[in-house]
Amino acid sequence: MPFCHLTLKAAKPIHKEKYPDICQTWGDWIKTRRLDLKLTKRQLSLKLNVSDITIYLWEKNKAQPSLAKIPKIIEFLGFEPFKTEARNLADKIKSYRYLHGLSQKKFAELLAVDQTTLVGWESGHHQASKKMLDKIKSVLGLCP
Repeated sequence: MPFCHLTLKAAKPIHKEKYPDICQTWGDWIKTRRLDLKLTKRQLSLKLNVSDITIYLWEKNKAQPSLAKIPKIIEFLGFEPFKTEARNLADKIKSYRYLHGLSQKKFAELLAVDQTTLVGWESGHHQASKKMLDKIKSVLGLCP
């Protein structure tokens, strides 16, 4: 009615999101960190330059982050949740590529070699020459 000026005010209902029981996936780690920082999915999506739906899908484990997003996610988390001990050069190459969001093709271009050569090194089917080994170690930041 035009003569009744009533404004209702109430606090927004608090919907408490549940933490994952165990962090086993990227989505679990992302959700845990997001909740710890009290960020909304929207705020995190802006920070990681992805859509809100992407965050939702990651957190529900319906999709996995692309290789290109992994470095940003690791930066957001503050650590690498699935880090494994690199025992040999092949493992070190894979780990480096993963941490830097590089595909085999991009890393091969960085080394100025064919992608199939890199695949052979990573699988352990081929050995790099001494000169190439020094170049790889240099790129990886290892002592030659």
